[in-house]
Amino acid sequence: MSSRQHRPSRISLAILAAAAVPSGIMGQAQAAASVEWTVHGGDDAETRYSTLDEITSDNVAGLEEVWAWEIPKEGGRIETTPLVVDGVVYGTGAMSFVFALDARTGEALWTWDPVILTESEGGPPTCCGKVNRGVALEGELVFVGLLDGRLVALDRATGAVAWSVQTTPPGTDYSITGAPRVVSDGELVVIGNGGAEYGVRGYVTAYRTDTGEQAWRFFTVPGNPADGFESDAMRSAAETWYGTWWEMGGGGTVWDGMAYDPDAGEAGLLYIGTGNGSPWNRDHRSPGGGDNLYLSSIVALDAPTGAYVWHYQTTPGDDWDYTATQPLMLLDLEIEGQPRDVIVQAPKNGFFYVVDRHTGELISAEPFTEDLTWASGIDLDTGRPIENPAARYGQTGRGVYISPGAQGAHNWHPMAWNAETGLVYIPAQNNNLYYEMAGEMEYTPGVWNTGTTLLGGGGDRPDRPPLEGPRTLLLAWDPATNSEAWSVPSAGTNGGSLSTAGNLVFWGSGSRLVAHDARTGEELWSAEVGRGTGSPVTWRLDGVQYVTIAGGQGSVGTPPAVRTFALPGVG
Repeated sequence: MSSRQHRPSRISLAILAAAAVPSGIMGQAQAAASVEWTVHGGDDAETRYSTLDEITSDNVAGLEEVWAWEIPKEGGRIETTPLVVDGVVYGTGAMSFVFALDARTGEALWTWDPVILTESEGGPPTCCGKVNRGVALEGELVFVGLLDGRLVALDRATGAVAWSVQTTPPGTDYSITGAPRVVSDGELVVIGNGGAEYGVRGYVTAYRTDTGEQAWRFFTVPGNPADGFESDAMRSAAETWYGTWWEMGGGGTVWDGMAYDPDAGEAGLLYIGTGNGSPWNRDHRSPGGGDNLYLSSIVALDAPTGAYVWHYQTTPGDDWDYTATQPLMLLDLEIEGQPRDVIVQAPKNGFFYVVDRHTGELISAEPFTEDLTWASGIDLDTGRPIENPAARYGQTGRGVYISPGAQGAHNWHPMAWNAETGLVYIPAQNNNLYYEMAGEMEYTPGVWNTGTTLLGGGGDRPDRPPLEGPRTLLLAWDPATNSEAWSVPSAGTNGGSLSTAGNLVFWGSGSRLVAHDARTGEELWSAEVGRGTGSPVTWRLDGVQYVTIAGGQGSVGTPPAVRTFALPGVG
């Protein structure tokens, strides 16, 4: 049975939403009536909100683990979002390992190990771990992107390879860690890639779900003008670059955030978030300055063709690794008394953006982090940041500590929406980093090329400024007013978040899965699941609501495992 058959039609979702969601809030409830978790973000809008309410803020304290399955593959953090369809849990572990589990018992139905070589063995280099954020489903196929740049379709029942395509040039410094997305009525599967630190040119590609044939490709930064431009979008982008940027790739990789609105545009819009420049320092990357489109941007594409529709750049001329690849979310809000169809994002740079998802018009932008020094605000007339002049370390010739640092105020960790509270729950963080331009730079394949003194040198540095806010926290944010509702600190690194109609928000905090009251932030329950948690999901089977998360790092205590919880009397 096709996974798409488990998702209500847009019309039926609108009816359900009107009954369950406050007036003026719509698209975020799509697929909320489903008792399964069929797509990466819970729905195409990536809201990670579920209308399931058997587990509530009143009874969540009774949650118990009903089964656990140890992932027989180590080598990286757990970042997967499991999918649950037809009584089967699908997910990924480190090194692109894929598994399918019986949702009732946790027993393995099949596993698939692509046997990716480590970097020391000649495998792909990766910026930030041998991680994978999950799979996509369509019909009888499971789609997964691999560290070595392949996109593979597996048989849902057996795990056998149905087709495989190399989406990146073999032997290059590209990698894939993100989850694919299925668009255009199940006809296309879309995947991006990573590797900007190593000097690559970013792009996203759509393939036919049934055959793996390439349908379209959209490059996020322009190539060598002497080779011609793939589109008018690339020709326009090239006007914002200087020097010979293409020799070092340019960057702009789409390694995570996407969202899809099937009703936008003529045939649906796919939204992608693009990454940092290659190298980081603009004065090496693009001598003479420039905005360097489409780095650090939200870009809307026509889903069937990949044609450019609009963009909004969160960090023009990025100098600080301020990617806009962080999770994207589509919401229907009432703002100042008017209904607005928006896309929201909390990218690395520390501002929460509310943008019209049909036009790309900036509606509002406010800081969501306590530690933010690179800019004092966003000019709503121009959409551009009001930069701290000292932050442009290449232009001043002086090194400087900047907040947030390259880790960002928010990274890959998915945020969640709650239709009852009207809040977005962000796994946020506070940090800073010393930026100083390297005096000379020679591009070297296979190693980081940042154009900064990040990896050494630089002479004397000032003392690191103390942080104002907690290092990691869960932040409840009102997107309609663009303001904080509440926050709670974390006891370690963040995982992703999930919210439900039971007045709950779940998230990974340190080595725990934690449940909070969605309205107040009060902690109501927690369980140890191991360090390096992925993103929780909720689902119902045989009339019982469950919560599932993967977590644990074999090299740091608890082995990686998938754990599922329910109220007493189950299992």
